[in-house]
Amino acid sequence: MLLEPENTLFVRGDTPLLLLSGAPVHDALPLLTASGGAVPRCAGWGVVAKVTMCVVDGPGEAGVIVPAFVAPVVDAAGGGAAPGGMGDWCADVERAGGAVVLSFDELPEVLDRARLLGSGAARGGFMAAPA
Repeated sequence: MLLEPENTLFVRGDTPLLLLSGAPVHDALPLLTASGGAVPRCAGWGVVAKVTMCVVDGPGEAGVIVPAFVAPVVDAAGGGAAPGGMGDWCADVERAGGAVVLSFDELPEVLDRARLLGSGAARGGFMAAPA
C-alpha cells in the first residue's frame, strides 16, 4: 500500500525514526513497549531506505511504501526541517543498521523521543535494514 508523504515524518539521528500516521499496517504492528527507553525489534519486519522511496516490509502481505523524495525530514539535533535531507536520513539508517518505525493514529505535535516511546499509543519498534 502507498502511504501519502504528508502522513510521515522522517527524523534524523543516531537511531533514525520514521513516524507514520493513518498507515494501513498500523494494526499489524506490535504495540510498542519500550521499557527504560530500549526499543524492541519488530520481529518479521524490515525497512528499506532509499532517497526516492522507503519501504516498510512486514510478514505476509503487510507493508507500506512511502514516496520519500517528497516526504518531510527533520534533524532531531537541530529541530528544523532539512529540505533534501532524505539522503542523510538514509545514511543514518545505513549506519544504525535500521530505523525505529512508529505508527500513530495522528503524527505527534512534539518530537520528544522519550514521550513518543512511552506514549502507549505507538505501534512498531526497531526494524533492521537489509545488509
